[in-house]
Amino acid sequence: MSASPSAFDRAYEELRARWPEFTEERDVATPYGPTRVHVHGPADGTPLVLLPGGSATGLVWFANAPALGRRFRVHAVDLLGDAGRTERRGTPLKGADDLTAWLDAVLDGLGLTRTHLCGHSYGAWLAARYALHAPRRIDRLALLDPTQVFAGFRPGYLLRALPSVLRPNEARACSFLSWETAGRPLDETWQRLYALATTVPGRKLVVGGRPRTAGLRMPVLVLLAEHSRTHDAAKVADKARRALPQAEVTVLPGATHHSLPVAEPEKLNDHLIRFLG
Repeated sequence: MSASPSAFDRAYEELRARWPEFTEERDVATPYGPTRVHVHGPADGTPLVLLPGGSATGLVWFANAPALGRRFRVHAVDLLGDAGRTERRGTPLKGADDLTAWLDAVLDGLGLTRTHLCGHSYGAWLAARYALHAPRRIDRLALLDPTQVFAGFRPGYLLRALPSVLRPNEARACSFLSWETAGRPLDETWQRLYALATTVPGRKLVVGGRPRTAGLRMPVLVLLAEHSRTHDAAKVADKARRALPQAEVTVLPGATHHSLPVAEPEKLNDHLIRFLG
């Protein structure tokens, strides 16, 4: 049974309140519908666009925004086709090319001719595709435990995720999170929002093939979660180093896939600030 929209809305607003003071909410017009972007940091700061994993919403960066926002102008995006405040309206969302066209329109609407780009999980897949599509717009690219970029999913992960995909409800989503994160403490507000997001009617995450990462020419950071159950982090690290010899590839000790970027944000912030700054 799906959660009522009001339950998701309440969870969304509760996590939104955890963002720093003076965070700006912007609804950017695109041919695919208005896109919600959470903007924080100095107006003259170096732009940084953050793309979340599926169901996480752009609010997932709440623990990273204070540190990142001291140096960068942070733009955290609610993804097209996912739960959140981005609406699907106008041009139909049919494939991966629509996602890159949508992101073109988002950057145009934000007035960003160039930016740093960081994505987690599904957002990292989109970030890699976009950096190949529009390399002149991306200064530096950070990929956090990317899925479907250097390797596919573990079959066991997909099997475990199946019940929450076919029959989504809050309890199944929380159980799946607990399994993947090996019971690590997660922020309760974000966990509730993630679980409710999986039940929002009309979600349509567009998927596609793996991007040709060898074509990436800008500086790239790949941060992998040591205990990620989506894939074997050591094997993915090896593939990433072979595909991108110039990239910085690091495995984060103790981290799991879905605990990024919520758990231990200080460590993640340090890696990002050093690479981007």
